[in-house]
Amino acid sequence: MTSADQMPANSGSTLTLHSDPNNTKQIDPLRKANGVYVTVHGHFYQPPRENPYLDAIERQPSAAPFHDWNERIHWECYRPNAFARVLNDRGEVVGIVNNYEYFSFNIGPTLMSWLERYDVEVYQRILEADAKSSQRLHGHGNAIAQVYNHIIMPLANERDKYTQIRWGKEDFRSRFGRDPEGMWLAETAVDYATLEALVAEGIRFIVLAPSQALRCRPLPTPDDPHPTWIEVGGSQIDSTRPYRCYLKPTLDTSSLSLSAIATSPKDSSREGLPYIDIFFYDGPISRDMGFSDVVYNSSYFTGRIGSAVRGDHRPAQLISVATDGETFGHHKKGTEKTLAYAFTKEFPQQGWTVTNFAHYLSLNSPSWEVELKSVTAWSCAHGVGRWEDDCGCGGEGSIWHQKWRRPLRDALNWLRDQLTEVYAEHGRQLFRDPWLARDEYIQVLRDRSASNVNRFLARHQTHKLTAAEQVDALRLLEMQRHALLMFTSCGWFFEEISRPEGTQILRYAARALELAGEVAGVQLEKGFLKRLGLAPSNVDDFKHGGEIYRQLVLTAQLGFKQVAAHYAITSLFTNHKPAETHNSLSRKNAADKQSQRYQKQVYCYTANELDYQLQRMGSLTLAVGNLKLVSEITWESEHLVFAVLHLGGWDFHCCIQQFTGRRDYSQIKEKLFGALKQASAAHTILAMTQLFEKEAFSLQNLFAEERHRVMRLLTEETLTRLGQLYTQAYRDNYGVLMAFHRDEIAVPQELQVAADIALGHRCLMTLRSLEQHIADPQKSWNYILELEAIATEAKHLRCRLNIPDGKQMLEQLIARLLWQLLHDANDSFNADIQLLERLIDVGDQLNIHISLQRSQELYFSCLHSQIASVCITNLGNEAENQCLQLLKLGKKLAVDVSMISSQLG
Repeated sequence: MTSADQMPANSGSTLTLHSDPNNTKQIDPLRKANGVYVTVHGHFYQPPRENPYLDAIERQPSAAPFHDWNERIHWECYRPNAFARVLNDRGEVVGIVNNYEYFSFNIGPTLMSWLERYDVEVYQRILEADAKSSQRLHGHGNAIAQVYNHIIMPLANERDKYTQIRWGKEDFRSRFGRDPEGMWLAETAVDYATLEALVAEGIRFIVLAPSQALRCRPLPTPDDPHPTWIEVGGSQIDSTRPYRCYLKPTLDTSSLSLSAIATSPKDSSREGLPYIDIFFYDGPISRDMGFSDVVYNSSYFTGRIGSAVRGDHRPAQLISVATDGETFGHHKKGTEKTLAYAFTKEFPQQGWTVTNFAHYLSLNSPSWEVELKSVTAWSCAHGVGRWEDDCGCGGEGSIWHQKWRRPLRDALNWLRDQLTEVYAEHGRQLFRDPWLARDEYIQVLRDRSASNVNRFLARHQTHKLTAAEQVDALRLLEMQRHALLMFTSCGWFFEEISRPEGTQILRYAARALELAGEVAGVQLEKGFLKRLGLAPSNVDDFKHGGEIYRQLVLTAQLGFKQVAAHYAITSLFTNHKPAETHNSLSRKNAADKQSQRYQKQVYCYTANELDYQLQRMGSLTLAVGNLKLVSEITWESEHLVFAVLHLGGWDFHCCIQQFTGRRDYSQIKEKLFGALKQASAAHTILAMTQLFEKEAFSLQNLFAEERHRVMRLLTEETLTRLGQLYTQAYRDNYGVLMAFHRDEIAVPQELQVAADIALGHRCLMTLRSLEQHIADPQKSWNYILELEAIATEAKHLRCRLNIPDGKQMLEQLIARLLWQLLHDANDSFNADIQLLERLIDVGDQLNIHISLQRSQELYFSCLHSQIASVCITNLGNEAENQCLQLLKLGKKLAVDVSMISSQLG
């Protein structure tokens, strides 16, 4: 069989013309249904992982060496699919395919928000892919929407169903610039009430598993007004055609807007009943994609797709498969290349048309109808028991039970209903229509700028809101957002409530409880804990959900004081200049000084530093400051005073309290700096204890991200000193080390470790120097020669250079030099390209596993434009020399340049 990474690519169009059954004329399958169509749907989604208080994902050690699981899966899946390689039999790149141009896909809104923040290049590639697929498929883009935060729709109440759909639609519209035609349901969980909500909101189609169908039949016609129903409850439905599903006559059209009623699809053969169209993916092939090796080989994958083609001479048929998008690259490494080759080469060779559901529906309106089972999902054989009962699904063969699922569901339902009452009562005082405001709050989630929030509040307010009322309005809306987030399906999916997914939804619940208390003064936590206590854990240390809440949720709560403590401690490691006290300034100067004070972003808080003074005495460092913190989420703010004492090393003592006026603040500064002059840590801490409230903060109270940064800074001097010691030990014993290796005798561990660390330290220092002086050719060459010497030495001594920072530095340097070479040409072309080639060689010699993917993509993007033009246009010996050097560079980057080389003769 032919592997996807062993064949030349055909990156041309898949718009192949197919013959009709009688071979009488050519038909364009993009304009008229004809032949075999293939749709590969990827459901791309990650559970929301953001800290509810910081609106950011904190470091997750289990995802190492990456920061968190979103980042890890991004580099293994989301980015590789945006730049999927097609390789020849020499492993050279012959094509880079944006798989999203060929996928049918949905990407969860919470994941899209993360992508937009983290990697805007990939985010834009996804948006561009939808636009290009829309152009190719006559207005029908590959992307479909998703219910907002992946809740199980049949278990949601009616109001939450509509908000999930509306938020999903609006998020989609704001990103892709068009209304969604289809919508992906979390876990494909569906019931008829969900269908009613989808139809009311203008969704044309959904995608389900074949096991969710009950029976089907051809649509009635004048010749056959009463066709026979065919039972297909055992996953036996023909998935090669779309189906029409009519809503039950009990649909209450009074709940629909006039525009929804006017635009709801009607069918005269069923007396005007509203309907939604449904595609059922091919179950066996989709299962193989997730659980077998079918996607590791493009020929095998194509053959598996081909096995589903019906030979009954129907004019057109659709082979559709669906699986988690993360399958391609994350769960199954490198399989994004299989798809790229299949999309651009294998499928067109078979005469198949790559399409999406919306396009196929535009060509082939359903001629069959279907009825669904009452309540179903693809991943649970018991309806939706996996998200409310101890049904056994998700146990993964474990002896652990899931008896906690029902009490957890009941506790959250109870909390939702209590929060609904709070929102309705207090919301009607602030919003003309509280529930409309909630539905449109998605517009704020997409853009939290002050101007946009002000426009939103002005649209919905019952009267001109005061500043305090604005804060309460935003608190209420955030309370409702967290009330929706706490139903994210992942919390029930696995075998234990104390897993990160279960803990995460409890954190959302805790934040909703807190916001309710701040607005309405209600205390709901006791009742919630009582109900959580009925959810038994499989882990003895936790016993039940209530204990999990106390140990893992309450301990993670944050407030303004923690944010201020974070700011205070980290201020000791920023470039603050000791500030003058306001007493030494005129009033006007003091006002000017205040207006120019330092402003910093601390996650979702804006920190306005109104005053800051730092003094050192021996090993002690004391900073005192006056700080106003503002939440970007709820606009609430606090004015605080902090004092932080660094005793050296890991020891910090920080105190926070409310700002009570300039006089009090001045006295605090005077007394604390007076105590510091005695150069006594005990005396200074005693003064801080007397002047501030009893609660104190230390390094441990920092947010994990910043704590790790401070820890690295604190150890930097120690590591430098250790590096010097190991280097000296290495130099003193170099001859002995060489003798051990020459005689092939096991090297004492202490000596080998000294060599590894010494050479790694030397390499990192050299790379940093190269980065600083890369614009100086002479110095750059000297540093490259030094790196080559290090590589030779490391090879002889079999050293392992563990320098992840150096690896990243070298990758970025290569990409930077390549960009300059291709886009900023100058008279030093020959020297620049030689420097670049040597740098790439050094990366190989150092054996630190550098990745040239970014550079490869940059080179490939220019290959058929500016590089080809240099080579094909005969401008004399100099141009020919540049061409040959550029092609040589391409081979070094593992890019196939044979086509251009052959044109040169």
